[in-house]
Amino acid sequence: MHLRHSITAAGFWLGTLLPIVYLPVIIAGIDSMSRLSLFVALLTVHALALVVGHDYSGSRTR
Repeated sequence: MHLRHSITAAGFWLGTLLPIVYLPVIIAGIDSMSRLSLFVALLTVHALALVVGHDYSGSRTR
């Protein structure tokens, strides 16, 4: 149970903070296939983190 809570918490916080990484990628420009691949990978990891962290109890007010 503790491991599941830790994974959910990590998914929540990764999903919350990952958009900060988008800014440098967008500012640098997506002008090559490698940067496009990086951006798509970031979007994929972000979507997975949101799914995993969706049930994190620390995000709800009590």
